[in-house]
Amino acid sequence: MNILGIESSCDETGVALVAVRAGALPVLRAQALYSQVEMHQAYGGVVPELASRDHIRRVLPLTESVLAQAGLAVGAVDVVAYTRGPGLAGALLVGAGVACALGAALQRPVLGVHHLEGHLLSPFLGEDPPEFPFVALLVSGGHTQLMHVEGVGRYRMLGETIDDAAGEAFDKSAKLMGLGYPGGPALSRLAQQGDAAAFKLPRPLLASGNLDFSFAGLKTAVLTQSRKLGDQLEARKADLAASTEAAIVEVLVKKSLAALEQTGERRLVIAGGVGANRVLREQLNAACARRGVRVHYPELALCTDNGAMIAMAAAMRLQAGVERASERYAFDVKPRWPLGELAAG
Repeated sequence: MNILGIESSCDETGVALVAVRAGALPVLRAQALYSQVEMHQAYGGVVPELASRDHIRRVLPLTESVLAQAGLAVGAVDVVAYTRGPGLAGALLVGAGVACALGAALQRPVLGVHHLEGHLLSPFLGEDPPEFPFVALLVSGGHTQLMHVEGVGRYRMLGETIDDAAGEAFDKSAKLMGLGYPGGPALSRLAQQGDAAAFKLPRPLLASGNLDFSFAGLKTAVLTQSRKLGDQLEARKADLAASTEAAIVEVLVKKSLAALEQTGERRLVIAGGVGANRVLREQLNAACARRGVRVHYPELALCTDNGAMIAMAAAMRLQAGVERASERYAFDVKPRWPLGELAAG
């Protein structure tokens, strides 16, 4: 069975084809991705209307590219999966509309997929796929969550952010330092040249006794420190970037270790765009190695939004029997869609 996945929740248009084999993990056959970063740079962030229009331009050429890579005609697609939410409403509607139109034209079933479940299951596409159960740290621009994952669709929230997500903390701090867009990767690159101990920044909720996160206070501390530096900011920017990254990473690492201790699991999965951060990977690898815990990441190319994770999530849901694809081609999207609702339903 060949599953075509379409991702259009924000500023990346992704299309991929996954092959499902009986009794084995689905396999990625081909993928294509287009990032709108260059277009949005002039505005310092994603402009939803521009994002939607660009998805319209890109999704069909990317689909043709994926089918050509796989050496398949469009009629070989058995299921069309798409991101139903969460995300930007207009952007989601593009992917959903194209997927359902394609399904109707081919008389193939379609399946709407939860964007975060796609991230959560993306490490199964890697060379070292995890096994259930595990603790998952889902960490991206809009979400920071710790979950106990017992199987496909069986997710229990352990803790989540009560304000800014870790990715937002990276991006907003970078903007305060004048580092441009996208801010997170720019801050991390600059941090390599700085001293992580140069500034004492807060580690929000680190001693809270629970597994929730909060990064809004850190952003405020970065703003305060930037103003204190005044004319010295440019000369000390690398140190401030390194100190900011160190604060975020320490919270993520220690909360992840606490979640492992609370659940008794010996396996940790990292998913989402911030999972590509080099310092986070280094510190998690070292801390988990000392505790005999296995850590699994998506491939670096699959950390950001992509069609492969959507196709994979659809494939694993179908394999597990927790959902069936449908030949109903009327569609809706869910810009706000807590992952807990999916698990409960």
